[in-house]
Amino acid sequence: MELNKAYRFCEEIIAANSKSFYKSFSMLPKEKRKAVWAIYAFCRTVDDIVDEGSDPAGQLSLFKQEFNNFLAGNFDAMNPMWLALSDVFSNYEMDEEAYRSMIAGQEMDLQPTHYRTVEEVLGYSYHVASSVGLMLLPVLAPGKMTILKEGAISLGYAMQITNILRDIDEDLEMGRIYLPSELLDKYNFGIEDLRRRTVTPAFVSVWEEMAKEAEHHYQKAFETINEYPVSSRIPVKGAGLVYREILTTIRKKEYNVFGQKHFVSDQSKQQILAYL
Repeated sequence: MELNKAYRFCEEIIAANSKSFYKSFSMLPKEKRKAVWAIYAFCRTVDDIVDEGSDPAGQLSLFKQEFNNFLAGNFDAMNPMWLALSDVFSNYEMDEEAYRSMIAGQEMDLQPTHYRTVEEVLGYSYHVASSVGLMLLPVLAPGKMTILKEGAISLGYAMQITNILRDIDEDLEMGRIYLPSELLDKYNFGIEDLRRRTVTPAFVSVWEEMAKEAEHHYQKAFETINEYPVSSRIPVKGAGLVYREILTTIRKKEYNVFGQKHFVSDQSKQQILAYL
């Protein structure tokens, strides 16, 4: 397969599945933009195995072996994701461990999920979201890993908690509960209360406490944002601000995350990005 076609394939994946990220990172210079598309395709592939695969455990095990083979230089050159990613690995100093962390995070979702503490939720979030930031850092800010690592990890925490707060209903359907039991207990809100899918004052209290955790990490991530090169700074900050706006959108909808999925409107995205 021709390399440009491989990159276009990866671009189509992000355009179809994450309009917010696509809009933000489309502002990158061409070569960096293409690298981001390839990395996103990797993340989306492994995520879809767990969420939509017919044999998630078996398919994920196979994917892990494919990745090991890829690192050894042995991959299917007709697979556009591996072909594009091989070009990225040859042009940037990639952190292999971040990719392994992403796969490990998806493995965590193979079992029925309910976390006990906020710290445990952050541990999960590191694997499935902060890992993405660590994959992207060598592309977005070459040579800045040391100074930007903690901020990238925090942005991953913040975005994943935002996902959790938006996708409560969808996750329940898959047997996953990411709201930690310590907070449910704190506000006397049980699992059965959650399964009734009713917005109550106790539910709002749990939701808001997790939202404050997310907002803390957005703020922490933004503290080092000026260390990014200008060409990367705007897309990264834009992606963070647009994602943070999901929390505002849910509040405006009176916390009703059941039976609907909330998105930031195109108008709001444009307003956010216009002031960067």
